[in-house]
Amino acid sequence: MGQTRLHLTAGKIEADRIFAALDAAFEDDGLPIAVLEVDEEKDIHEVSLYADGDVDPVEARVRDILAGLGLPKPVEREVLPDVDWVTRSLEGLKPVRAGRFLVHGSHDRAKRHSGDLAIEIEAGLAFGTGHHGTTAGCLEVLEQVVLRERPRNALDLGTGSAVLAIALAKLAHIPVLATDIDPVAVRVAAANARLNHVKALVETVTAPGFHHPIFARRAPFDLIVANILARPLMRLAPQMANHIRLGGSLVLSGILDRQRDAVISAYVGQSFRHVRTLHREGWVTIHLKR
Repeated sequence: MGQTRLHLTAGKIEADRIFAALDAAFEDDGLPIAVLEVDEEKDIHEVSLYADGDVDPVEARVRDILAGLGLPKPVEREVLPDVDWVTRSLEGLKPVRAGRFLVHGSHDRAKRHSGDLAIEIEAGLAFGTGHHGTTAGCLEVLEQVVLRERPRNALDLGTGSAVLAIALAKLAHIPVLATDIDPVAVRVAAANARLNHVKALVETVTAPGFHHPIFARRAPFDLIVANILARPLMRLAPQMANHIRLGGSLVLSGILDRQRDAVISAYVGQSFRHVRTLHREGWVTIHLKR
């Protein structure tokens, strides 16, 4: 039997309580748990838990936990398809250039030029193909940061299809930890690292948060890139500060133009200084230093 996603919706305060309770209850089981903002204006957040095999006992535990919190929310199931996402084509998308990087599908290999840092992506599910303004913006900023600072240990937090982790491995030839809360994305990321011949440098891990033991083993990082969303990035500011070296760089994206100042403020409060903001297609990529 494949993997099933148990999910429910709630307001932010309730969703955070539910996430914390589920995280504590299932910590020893190693089940990925995530909370995502669905609609900021309507205060709708979705809590998800991923389970393999027989999901009935897991769902019963989830319902018991909700009852104990006084939040008897309806729990829905989604059976995740067993799809080979690596072979899912992106033939409708054109190659994207960002600095020296060229992000392309297998059908566009002939468009690679001498000197390109080519990244071949066939991940139809995981976010981050290089065609979104946030990913392309990150690639541009990362190229400049890597060439100037020569980091030796990097983290791609919320890796999606691993475009940024692969870019770091190809450009800097350094070990990169690539994590995501979504196990499907992590499988895609690992496949893409193999496809781009950087599997020896890119370690992919399903990690719901910084409490996962992999971070303690791999930190502190010289460089962290996180292309997720503004609200989670703001909440993560203290933990980012705890996992990066003094003088290390953060490259943050998934941030709308109007959210830029709030994100910067959250990190300035954790002893980061703003270096540069790149604007692209209504989104920003922010470079900060610890």
